[in-house]
Amino acid sequence: MRDGKIVVGYIGNGKATNRYHAPFALALPEMFAIKAIFARHVDHSAWAAIPDVDYVTDIDAVLGDPEIDVIEVTTPSPLHYEMAKKVLLAGKHCVVDKPFAASVAEGEELFDLAAERGVTVQCYQNRRFDSDFLTVKRVLETQRLGKVFEIVTTYDYYRPHMLEGVPYERVGGAVYGHATHSLDQLISLLGIPTRWRSVVRQLQGTGYAVDYFDFDLFYDEIDIRASARANYQMAALRPSFAVYGSKGSFIKFSKDAQERDLKHFYLPAGHDDFGLDLPEEWGTLVWYDDDDQRHEERVETVRSSYCGFYEALYETIAHGAPQLVKPDETLFQLECLEQSTEGLR
Repeated sequence: MRDGKIVVGYIGNGKATNRYHAPFALALPEMFAIKAIFARHVDHSAWAAIPDVDYVTDIDAVLGDPEIDVIEVTTPSPLHYEMAKKVLLAGKHCVVDKPFAASVAEGEELFDLAAERGVTVQCYQNRRFDSDFLTVKRVLETQRLGKVFEIVTTYDYYRPHMLEGVPYERVGGAVYGHATHSLDQLISLLGIPTRWRSVVRQLQGTGYAVDYFDFDLFYDEIDIRASARANYQMAALRPSFAVYGSKGSFIKFSKDAQERDLKHFYLPAGHDDFGLDLPEEWGTLVWYDDDDQRHEERVETVRSSYCGFYEALYETIAHGAPQLVKPDETLFQLECLEQSTEGLR
């Protein structure tokens, strides 16, 4: 650490680093200092250079830098396992963008290697800090829904040409892309389920990218079914979250607004309204009280920021706190991703 700050390096200089990672480290200058970013070819035509950061084309300049405490792997998905292994062998803490790996076996190897080297490794599950997800958690805490029996999260798009003609790749497409986040939210909320099932489809046909998934997680002890769904050809979008209970329901259509702002290069540092939901984007809670009187209200969306992941990361590296994303959570998620795509081609 340097002056109480964790020193960060990145392997990769694309959208993941510049949109979903670095802006949140930069928003916490009292905790983090970005020192170096590795890319095979340094090019600032798509993403402006971050001031005071070294851009290097030799990966050993990052892996071998004694000042760097944690390295984040933000390369294309097929390279995550390979790059994470290099980071851990170098004795650095490691954060791996999703998907963490392609299989349970690869995930177990990375966790075992981290333990052997005395460092930490975890998946970058920033969407535990999605505002719609945190609003669901707050509604559940009110207990107005009564006995909750179903929770559904949906990540739909109407982008029929998004994956048009894109060939099948196991760690590409909807499952290893968005299901990693959706499943993690449910797992972080409810734990590892008793059992699960899935439907994964290639709507363009065999040989093309996965663009549809439907996972059901069953929590038999508490009698809850939690579902994660996505369809990239959905003209009428389903709610981002829907929660159903014996006394009420909560529905929120709009997704977390942070990604919307990031896509417009409207970054968290210096913008107090970053990721802020408008009132018309709030969810709706309908519930019945003990006198069987019906109530309906709009629920203000919880303010949130992906800085929450970095704040937790700081506590883990600087103070030894348990890491936010636990190995068993990631390994179960990898089991779902791996088994649901078996036999696809």
